[in-house]
Amino acid sequence: MTNSPSKCSSCFDKSCAVSVLSKEEQELLSGNCAGVSLKKGESIYNEGSLTTYVIYLRSGLVKESIIGINGKEKIVQIIKPLFYIGVSSMLGARINNFRYKVLLDAEVCYIDSGIFKRLIQQNGKFAFEIMTALCHENLGNYHRFIENSQKQLFGRIADSLLYFKDNIFKSDEFEIPVTHNDLAALISTTRESVTRGLSRFCRENIISIENRFVKILDNTRLYDISKNG
Repeated sequence: MTNSPSKCSSCFDKSCAVSVLSKEEQELLSGNCAGVSLKKGESIYNEGSLTTYVIYLRSGLVKESIIGINGKEKIVQIIKPLFYIGVSSMLGARINNFRYKVLLDAEVCYIDSGIFKRLIQQNGKFAFEIMTALCHENLGNYHRFIENSQKQLFGRIADSLLYFKDNIFKSDEFEIPVTHNDLAALISTTRESVTRGLSRFCRENIISIENRFVKILDNTRLYDISKNG
């Protein structure tokens, strides 16, 4: 982990929300924000910790998960750059409800939660941009959870591959940034089932996998499996 000063007004990765702040508000944000470089595997926030910071993801990928009553991890989503982490917990409770772990080396900004709340209260446009982004992500997660609960194993595995293809990397070729255990936690199944499903897709020439590099060979069949469950 390495730290660096942050200047929000000149940042190339600033969010749409920051863009609507006044010069004075951006200076206030910069004075209460620290840029940090994080390596793969590092934790950002742990479940149950105080929400003293809101975290802005500038680059990399982050896993958001929660531990269920049976002690098993459930992955809520894979967070992409230009997203604020911890806003729901900050506004809903003082205790963080999720755990966040870096999947790909990341650049983040830690923002004092008190300052972030003040900006939401005093600037309606800023608040609107934050809430719009948050609602968009939540609706996407709700739809994905419902679809997952109504599909059989191979439909869920197809969904997970399309999730990375269409939502995360926007490419037919990508390196899966998670383990088979993580994939299982994302689609609510077992590691063995994930391995069996991926092997079947490879045998049927729907995908190819070398180490963690995936290539979608037959988009039509993959979408059909996802649709029909």
